[in-house]
Amino acid sequence: MNKFLLMLPLAASLAACETAGDQNVAAGAVTGAAIGAIASDDGDKVEGAILGGAAGAAVGGLVSAANKPRQCIYRYSDGSSYRAPCP
Repeated sequence: MNKFLLMLPLAASLAACETAGDQNVAAGAVTGAAIGAIASDDGDKVEGAILGGAAGAAVGGLVSAANKPRQCIYRYSDGSSYRAPCP
């Protein structure tokens, strides 16, 4: 358990160097791993951390995708196109 707690600051520092979308995924994974390790039984701390980290990464990815502005492709009558936020 001590090794796991020592890895949390390392993971947080690595997450600070990435893009906003990657930060959401990394923060979700770290938070999920911590909650999974805390909520699991004494013999299953690693398994709980792995499952919690995977679930947290998935949720972080969904949050990141939901916060991105959607871009639509519009076409002019002459055939040229451009991207702009969807209505």
